[in-house]
Amino acid sequence: MKDLKTTNSLLLIIVIPIIFYLLKILSFIFIPLVASMFISLLFLPLLRWLKKRKVPKLVSVSIVISIIVAGLFLIGRLIRISSNEILMANSGFVEKAELKISSLIINIQNFLGIENLEIDKIISYAFHNDQTIGQLGTGIDMVSNTVSMSLMTLFFLVLLLSESFNFENLMNNTIFKIKYSSVKIFRNIEKDILRFVMVKFIISLFTGIGFTLACLFFDVSFPIFWGLFAFAINFVQMIGSVISVVLLSLFSLVELDPTGTLLFFILSITFVQVLMGGILEPIFMGKTFSINIITILVMLMFWGYIWGIPGLILSIPITVFMKIIFEYFPSTRLISNLMEGSDRKISIRIKK
Repeated sequence: MKDLKTTNSLLLIIVIPIIFYLLKILSFIFIPLVASMFISLLFLPLLRWLKKRKVPKLVSVSIVISIIVAGLFLIGRLIRISSNEILMANSGFVEKAELKISSLIINIQNFLGIENLEIDKIISYAFHNDQTIGQLGTGIDMVSNTVSMSLMTLFFLVLLLSESFNFENLMNNTIFKIKYSSVKIFRNIEKDILRFVMVKFIISLFTGIGFTLACLFFDVSFPIFWGLFAFAINFVQMIGSVISVVLLSLFSLVELDPTGTLLFFILSITFVQVLMGGILEPIFMGKTFSINIITILVMLMFWGYIWGIPGLILSIPITVFMKIIFEYFPSTRLISNLMEGSDRKISIRIKK
């Protein structure tokens, strides 16, 4: 018996790195699959409502797909408008940015006591380097990969919504098995994950709208771009909100004079993030489920390394899913407890 346990432990040690390796090299499959699972949760209430109204499944799935396609079309239009704004930025804006950055470098140079720093060459390299233009091909490749992954995500989403791929049966036949197979357990897990995904989506949406309105009110350039950026990066838990505020604050230094206007703008976008992420999100999530800050950072680094930017976005939903699963089994409840903490928390209500 002891030898069998040792053998199983050794096999587990061997299998885990292989699984992580497969997750990395097959990311083009797993990223769309995992993303489609969480996206499908957003539309489960609508599908069940349509089912109660005895709407045929084909019609229900068609309605959901139409909503998704309309949303993608809207996002595409916003990205196009934002891109046109950036491409049409006049030379005056670039010159102003060069002047402000040059002034900032001089101040840093004086503060640190650095001499003979060739500022003109640094500015010229940053704004007029031919190599920067040459990286356009890399950007096109990234856009191409994004489009292909989006189409594959849509494909998996159709399979999930039409129940051609039944996630509930997969869970019952693998994780829960016969001993733990229970519709009630799965529904509870589904409800908790659904709550997390919906709240995160709505909070991110209103954060993006708040950033756009702040840019419009204070006449900061590219308001649609900054709104989309804040919406997207807000899905990266904890560090996303900080990045959006810091980057937009630095950008506003170019256009706004360092007076009360700049201060009020920075306070405005900070207020939006604090209100949405620090106050409303914990209220709507609930307070009986928590993940400590160490777990958040570890998962961000791990999934970011495995899947890059999509991994950063999906890391916390995956962690929430794992936490809820661990909570339901006595053998893994210790891991669930270790993931909790009294520090900064992500809250989500669990019903048993």
